[in-house]
Amino acid sequence: MASLSYIGDQITIYSAYFILLIGVLGNGINILVFLSIRAYRTTPCTFYFLIGSIVNLTYLPINLITHIMSVGYGIDFTRTSVVWCKLLQFLFVCLSSITLTCSCLATIDQFLVTSQNVNLRRFSNIKWAHRITLIAVIIWCLHAIPNLFFHNIIPISDTCVNTNAAYAVYTPIYLIGLLCVIPVLLMVVFGCMAYRNIRQTQGLVGQHADRQLTKMTFIQVILVITCVVPYGINNVYGFITSNISKDGNRLSQEKFASTIFAALLPFYSAVCGFIHCHKYFS
Repeated sequence: MASLSYIGDQITIYSAYFILLIGVLGNGINILVFLSIRAYRTTPCTFYFLIGSIVNLTYLPINLITHIMSVGYGIDFTRTSVVWCKLLQFLFVCLSSITLTCSCLATIDQFLVTSQNVNLRRFSNIKWAHRITLIAVIIWCLHAIPNLFFHNIIPISDTCVNTNAAYAVYTPIYLIGLLCVIPVLLMVVFGCMAYRNIRQTQGLVGQHADRQLTKMTFIQVILVITCVVPYGINNVYGFITSNISKDGNRLSQEKFASTIFAALLPFYSAVCGFIHCHKYFS
């Protein structure tokens, strides 16, 4: 079982370096281009992508460098610093929620801007995009505040964990509902409706915009399903089986699985940068 744990640690280290590299590169290019070209700054969809890239460029280094230091070098500040224990959980919940929200808002905006209904197209407005994004950021920051109060370091094991029973019950609901099911449904529904709008608009069909939109939406949905959903399910499984007695073999297998799933969430944030690059720069 020691070998399985070792394999999991090596996967964590090397995948973290790889994801950090492509994530910083992809999202960095997005930010540079979106800020340098005025037309992109005034388009709601690309504005959502810009905010998502900025959030990803903050989330990825914090998440991945923490994993690399902990697994690769045995340095885990969440075990020694109460402030970092609380702040890391706050940032994880807040930033991961914002980046998924930006992806959903971009998909919804694609539906609005391709609609033949003039009233719907009016909602695709950069001023509205600014306001909606600000509201979303405020909501997710407020939503993450309980982590600043309920997470603490347990002296016996020196681990950073949630110490509130009620919040422990809510966490799986958040992971499955708000972080997994709702984003997938929104992307699928509005992506399909945007595709239908494009098929009904002859000019957009001639520009092959339907293929581009379909490809982008399909890849984003697949990424959410394969990266975010397994992470949420694994955390729910951990919550459900937390009071069950487990032998060393099962604990090692669960730790290995958790290591793999933990790497998937930052992978989604990293790959999203290259999806957006392909859409606008190809």
